[in-house]
Amino acid sequence: MNGLAMKVLAIVEASTVTGPAKNLLQFAQMAKPLGVEVTVVTFHREGDPDIFLKAADRAGVTVHQIEERGRFDRSVVPALREAVRRFAPDLVQTHAVKSHVLARLAGLRPWVAYHHGYTWPDLRARLYNQADRWSLRKASMVLTVSQPFAEELSRMGVERRKIHVIHNAIDPGWGSAPPVQLGIDPGKRVVLIVGRLSQEKDHLTLLEAVRDLPVHLLIVGEGPERGRIEEYLRATGKKSSVTMTGQVPSAEPYYGVADIAVLSSRSEGSPNALLEAMAAGVPVVATAVGGIPEIVTDEESALLVQPGDRQAMAAAIGRLLQEDGLAQRLTHKARQWIAERHSPEKRTARICGIYRDLLEKNANLADLS
Repeated sequence: MNGLAMKVLAIVEASTVTGPAKNLLQFAQMAKPLGVEVTVVTFHREGDPDIFLKAADRAGVTVHQIEERGRFDRSVVPALREAVRRFAPDLVQTHAVKSHVLARLAGLRPWVAYHHGYTWPDLRARLYNQADRWSLRKASMVLTVSQPFAEELSRMGVERRKIHVIHNAIDPGWGSAPPVQLGIDPGKRVVLIVGRLSQEKDHLTLLEAVRDLPVHLLIVGEGPERGRIEEYLRATGKKSSVTMTGQVPSAEPYYGVADIAVLSSRSEGSPNALLEAMAAGVPVVATAVGGIPEIVTDEESALLVQPGDRQAMAAAIGRLLQEDGLAQRLTHKARQWIAERHSPEKRTARICGIYRDLLEKNANLADLS
């Protein structure tokens, strides 16, 4: 590493722009003026969408694709080692279980692993999560998004001195895109939920919470829970009062039609959907799980309820429908906190500082050996 210059190779499995992928592209853009050049390595199988590639191209981020024949293609490991030789990074960063395992198998160092939490869709995913325990213990450093996740990592055997908590960030001006046109009855208030359709997001509790409220529910995202959600709508006859968009390139235009944003999750880290709603000026009802209480305070910048409590969730949504003053107070404080605490500039500078400290420490150890 010469002076302030630093080359980072980021490994991520991304064909769409999920929260971690969005954070990675944001970091790559904002770190460049600080002397940090980020190249992304991702994996490609026939039929994969190119949403992430297009987003990276718009952001001016270089992406190197490794072709693979399936989820457990052994040729990926030597291909990854070759990518490291080609780009000669000062350090490697990885995102999610697959890239963590590959980094350990390939023996990559120094290696910073980003831990974003776990989804619960099926037994196979839970087995992958167990593999994470094996790989993360060998990372040079682990960055995670909430204190509860840091404690979980420590219980998994990751040394506490290696763990840093870095909350996600968002541009304070985010949310200014023109609202999408969906044909929703203009007389209905709109409740929005953005995120992967996965068990831990607990869409079914939200569906129960709004069942008797005079609202239209807008569900943005895709995932394995779609079938259960659709079955619920058929069984309850509520299909006409719910819109499911599927995967979208950006959720930003959907906040423009929302009166209330809800996070009904049973598990969370530092959710982008929460920061998006705060930046967009949409009042929030969220569950008090994971890093959510580290970002917002109940009755001050959001309304917090316990996970799985559909009655409390319905009551909180009902308050925001009826109390305009409450909604205005929450959104004012939320926007203030976004500007003060969750700017991309502050997050990027902190990560770059952590990287430089790690490389300096490794250099000092090398000098002593």
